[in-house]
Amino acid sequence: METARQIALGFPTVVFSALLALVALYWLLVALRLAPLELFEHDSLKGDHLASTLVALGFAGVPASVALSVLLALAGAITLAAELLVLRWFDLGLFRIPAGIAVLWAALAAASPPAAALCHALHRWFHRHTTAHRRCLLGERVAVQAEPDAHGWTTAVLVDDPEWRVRLHGKPGAMPHAGERRVLVKYLAGEESYRSVAEGDFLEARTRLSRLHLKRQGDAGGSRNGGPATSA
Repeated sequence: METARQIALGFPTVVFSALLALVALYWLLVALRLAPLELFEHDSLKGDHLASTLVALGFAGVPASVALSVLLALAGAITLAAELLVLRWFDLGLFRIPAGIAVLWAALAAASPPAAALCHALHRWFHRHTTAHRRCLLGERVAVQAEPDAHGWTTAVLVDDPEWRVRLHGKPGAMPHAGERRVLVKYLAGEESYRSVAEGDFLEARTRLSRLHLKRQGDAGGSRNGGPATSA
């Protein structure tokens, strides 16, 4: 018992011990209806917020709180395994901190694909049992069923769940078309409908934003080194 306590409170395992305790408290508040299930969701994917980041990592279709809980649980299990199988057998001294940080990043990276796959398997359950929660559908791919009417209205089905229909409201110059595949990017609460963009445009925008983010990091690194960043 003492060994388990030391491992749970030792670095790097303690990071996930603390985070998972907060996750458990959050789900208790959700069960008591004191906290919303869509705590981290926004009406739009525009902006650098948690829900948008998780969608970019492949966690579309479930609430961000669910995706984050699954990701932290799997990453915590991987970190615990690394501690039990490797770290505890070495006297790392001061090197435990950089080694622990490396394990944390590696655990999150390793946990992301299986966590996204597990959340993907939960899509249909959430579609049918959380009908009041519509923002978690942002990032889902849809297939447009018909040409929009004079007011820009049409319907679409989820590519991964064709039995589930959503309403799309297009804007002039960005109208959906029958047979087209699009991505839901904004929820219009007053209309209970969605704005969407072409799937190719969505992926291109994500790539462009990622490159811009990396460029800003490079610029900041160059400034810290005493001069402006330069490109190769």
